[in-house]
Amino acid sequence: MRDYCIKTATPEDLDGARAVMLDTVYHDFGTGYVPRWHRDIVDLHGAYLAPERHTLLVVSDERDDTIVATAALDSRGPAHPPNPSDLAARYPSGETAQLRRVYVRPEHRRRGLARRLVAELLDFAAAEGGYRAVYLHTDPAVPGAEAFWCSLGEVVCDEREGPYGGQGIVHFEIPLVSSAAH
Repeated sequence: MRDYCIKTATPEDLDGARAVMLDTVYHDFGTGYVPRWHRDIVDLHGAYLAPERHTLLVVSDERDDTIVATAALDSRGPAHPPNPSDLAARYPSGETAQLRRVYVRPEHRRRGLARRLVAELLDFAAAEGGYRAVYLHTDPAVPGAEAFWCSLGEVVCDEREGPYGGQGIVHFEIPLVSSAAH
């Protein structure tokens, strides 16, 4: 088993984190970089390092110090559009911790890294205070994504069940509890 280090990203980690994120949107999502969806990837410092109550975590493989996974949290709720208006009302910015960019390179998956990253983000949200909900959305077409998030939280909206299918996205709420409370 490899040794991994989870830490809060520093400016020196941003190129490696960006590479993981861009590889994910190109290879796993098949969309490539779409500015309206992925703008934060270009400005990771402005999106996650500079703002209070936001964070970006990275996982490095201690054998070669390469970044192999990422996870972020910000205080922006889901925007309408493109998300359903009732979700934007239920999860307002400032009161919602939104999990973003929980990505693990394929060769490092199935080692518990994503689960550990989410636990760290929940600890961060609890320590920061002021959050009343933890929200995220996922593309169920990505292998394993829907099952992973179902193991951690509750589906609050499945756009595939709507009259028009929306974007086909599944929206989740994760219980806001610190892993230290378990």
